[in-house]
Amino acid sequence: MKVARHEKIIELIQQYEIDTQEELAARLNEAGFKVTQATVSRDIRALKMTKVAGRDGKSHYAILENTQGTLGDKYTRVLHDALTSIDIGQNIIVIKTVSGMAMGVAAALDALKWQEILGCVAGDDTVLCVTRSTEEAQTVKEKLKGILKR
Repeated sequence: MKVARHEKIIELIQQYEIDTQEELAARLNEAGFKVTQATVSRDIRALKMTKVAGRDGKSHYAILENTQGTLGDKYTRVLHDALTSIDIGQNIIVIKTVSGMAMGVAAALDALKWQEILGCVAGDDTVLCVTRSTEEAQTVKEKLKGILKR
C-alpha cells in the first residue's frame, strides 16, 4: 500500500501545485488512500520532497532527486518477496502470490510501467496481467523470472 501511495503522491505533485501537507492528504483521501497528516509527513521525507517556487511565486512540493530507481527497487523487492508462480494463457499472465499480496504485486507491476503490460487485476493471491499478444506475455514472464533470480 505504501508503494502505491508513494506512486500516487508523485502523480499528484506532478499534476497539481500542492503547497501544504493538508492539501496532499486531502487529495490522497479523495483518491482512496486513507491517510493522516502524519503519514503524509513521513511520505514527504521518504520521497525526499522539497518545496520549490512556482510560476506564480507560491511554493509547492516537488521531488528534486530522481527517485524512480529507488521506487523501481522497491517494486522489484515486492515482486521478489511475493511471487510464487507465473503461468501464461495466450496474452494473459497468471501470477500466484503469497496470500494477501496480489494487490501489492499488481500495483508494483503497474507502477513499473512496462510497455508490454496493458493492466493488472488482483484478487487475494492471484494477479491477472494482460498484454496485447502471446509474445509480449512471454517477454513479461521472462522479465519477472529475471527479477526472481536476483
